[in-house]
Amino acid sequence: MKYICAACGWVYDEAEGHPDSGITPGTTWENVPEDFFCPLCGADRFAFTKSE
Repeated sequence: MKYICAACGWVYDEAEGHPDSGITPGTTWENVPEDFFCPLCGADRFAFTKSE
């Protein structure tokens, strides 16, 4: 599944994770830390919506 930042369009892909933020590949969105923020624009994790 993929999640898109509503502020800038950056995409979090569960299959890829985000190793630069310490999030390993395969990490589901539900398991992304509450303090995660968009690495592109700095929006918090609640700015993300599920990609259809």
